[in-house]
Formats: sequence, C-alpha cells, structure tokens
Amino acid sequence: MSIGHTLLGLLESGPRHGYDLKRAFDDTFGHDRPLAYGQVYATMSRLLKNGLVEVEGIEAGDGPDRKRYAITDAGITDVERWLASPEKPEDYLRSTLYTKVVLALLTHRDAADVLDTQRAEHLRTMRVLTDRKRKGDLADQLICDHALFHLEADLRWLELTAARLDKLRTEVVA
Repeated sequence: MSIGHTLLGLLESGPRHGYDLKRAFDDTFGHDRPLAYGQVYATMSRLLKNGLVEVEGIEAGDGPDRKRYAITDAGITDVERWLASPEKPEDYLRSTLYTKVVLALLTHRDAADVLDTQRAEHLRTMRVLTDRKRKGDLADQLICDHALFHLEADLRWLELTAARLDKLRTEVVA
C-alpha cells in the first residue's frame, strides 16, 4: 500500500492535521496495522517537499504547533495517476513455504508434516477471518474476502503438492 497516496486521497475531502489523517487512515485501512505517528509526519514532510501538499495553517497548542495540510493540484493529479495504474500481481515464485518443502525433502525430513502444519495454520486464519467478516461492515467483509480467496488458493496448492510429494522427492533428492 502506498501510504503517501492514501494520505493524499484522504486529504481530497478537505484539509486535516496529521493526527486527523492518522485517525482516518486507521479507521479505514489500519485495522490490522495502525499507522505510526512518525510515519504520518515523515510522509507528510515528503509530500510537502514534493509539492503534493501545502500547509494551510498552523495552530498553537499545548504541545508542538499543529499543521493543517491541504492537497495541491499536483497532489490530486498524482492520486489520479496512482488510482489509474494497475498493481503488479504477486509472482509467488519465491515462496518460503515451497523452500521449506524442498528443504525437508533434501534433508530427509517429512515434508508432509510441513504441509500439514501449514494447512492447519491456514485453516485457523480462515476461521478468524470468517468470523471477522461475519461481524464486520462491508469494507471489512471485502478485505476479508480478499485474504480468504488467497488462502483458498494456497490450500489448493498445499493439496496439489501433497499429492506430488513422492515425485518431487525423487526429483530433488536425485
């Protein structure tokens, strides 16, 4: 996820302080990984330097002065360009799980145990996500569906690999 583009998009609804941006980000996107305050302010500083935001005002408070950021026309154009560009799909060709299976075979360990352990973890995670999806709003349901579909694909791979372990063992141990 591009934190900068996400914060720019949140600014399109109107100027905000860094604290307000963090809260909006966390409420909308950060359920599992809230944004650190330092990351918000470092990102806003970079966006300011690049001319994508401007400081609309500064308010004195009990602590440091609070800057109110506003998106610039260049920032809006940058968000539009980012939204219009496709994300590169994950290639999954460097899989830690695949590496574990092959290393188990190479070291004469039970690769089926590796697959079984992973299958159990995937199923546990799917139960958690399914419960979260059932209790969540539409946005939460959609992000859980995204994760669940990927986990389902992984489970299909686990089953296929389990069915081919003998042949894979022959190829990698030879």
